Amino acid sequence: MKIGYACLTKAIPYTDFKGTIQKNATPERLIEISNHNLETLEKILGYNIEDGLKMFRLSSDLIPFGSSPVNKTKWWDDLRPQWENLGRIIKDNEIRVSMHPGQYTVLNSPNEDVVSRAVDDLVYHNLVLDSLGADNSAKIIIHIGGVYGDKKWAIDRFKENYLKLPDSIKKRLIIENDDRSYRIDEVLEIGVSMGIPVVFDNLHHLVNGGGEDDSKWIEKAEKTWKKSDGLQKIHYSQQNPERNPGAHSETIDISLLMDYIEKNIHHDLDIMLEVKDKNLSAKKGVNAILDTGKIENLEKEWSRYKYNVLERLPESYQQIRELLKDKNSYPVREFYSLLDKAMYNTEPSQGTVVNGIEHVWGYFKDMATEKETLQFRKQLERFKDGKLSLQAVKNSLWKLTEKYGDPYLLKSYYFHI
Repeated sequence: MKIGYACLTKAIPYTDFKGTIQKNATPERLIEISNHNLETLEKILGYNIEDGLKMFRLSSDLIPFGSSPVNKTKWWDDLRPQWENLGRIIKDNEIRVSMHPGQYTVLNSPNEDVVSRAVDDLVYHNLVLDSLGADNSAKIIIHIGGVYGDKKWAIDRFKENYLKLPDSIKKRLIIENDDRSYRIDEVLEIGVSMGIPVVFDNLHHLVNGGGEDDSKWIEKAEKTWKKSDGLQKIHYSQQNPERNPGAHSETIDISLLMDYIEKNIHHDLDIMLEVKDKNLSAKKGVNAILDTGKIENLEKEWSRYKYNVLERLPESYQQIRELLKDKNSYPVREFYSLLDKAMYNTEPSQGTVVNGIEHVWGYFKDMATEKETLQFRKQLERFKDGKLSLQAVKNSLWKLTEKYGDPYLLKSYYFHI
């Protein structure tokens, strides 16, 4: 079982993708941005490999204006060495990649222009995956689309336009239930009749389908996957209690995920998490499903989060330290419960924040120059007086971390969350 996340990273520096507006989209600028984005993707893949994250959804924005006539470059050819290098990384490390076009990629629209643009978008996504040398287990996920006042007509329209797609796209395309229009039973009927693999999304099913019998629908969806499609994949997310039905949670509650897997998943498959904190939850998930979890996995996590926890909830900080003293245990549920309590359910006070700042400054106080020390003290006083943001203070401490190269702090999330 692989657990992955979608498109972007959280708390990992220098992994931002770039874009541009149409008036600045010269061929030279588009190639420059595309090259930057491929370099960023390489950094993300490197991070994922280090953390055992073997599943990743590529951003549709990898190539600016990728499916638009605005982009007249041959980005797949002009950047061929970069694509081939990324493809080798993905293959050598057995990373499963996928893509998910946006809400405007609709095959069953009554508007022919909309359908034409949708096809262009699928061609673009397929070309990205082809440029990486990915096999057909690298999937492109879409929804069925709208209802347009006549669901039977809309389904027939989807089938009709699906059949017109190039075979290379049809080999990658998979379909997913949504939270408004098409329930899992309806998507399965389409998938079975057309030979299209089906992705089950648990939160969409909860909102639009009753939310019961997930295991049954997962089993039914599994039958639509052929060997050449790779392992069945599902989408898993949890409801954000403070937002409308269908809104993804800020983080994944690991106990809920573990209980869900135990109750509903009875064969090997891959899970794509859809969650606001992206890679952070994916790493939690990977640690949670380890057959032979070792305390070192949690200690590594703790080294990244400890100063974030300290600045929010010193009580959890002490409890986690005690929890990790037993080197023969693997208290993954308890660890993440305490971590989440601090990270997502506690508002820090100025006192706890200053305590965290002082602890991090302790790494530099004996090596910082007199000027750096004076600057830090001035910034800290300005922060206490409400004249400087916490992030500004953290940015300065991050610069010192990079300058002095402390290996422990370089991996810390403290500066980026």
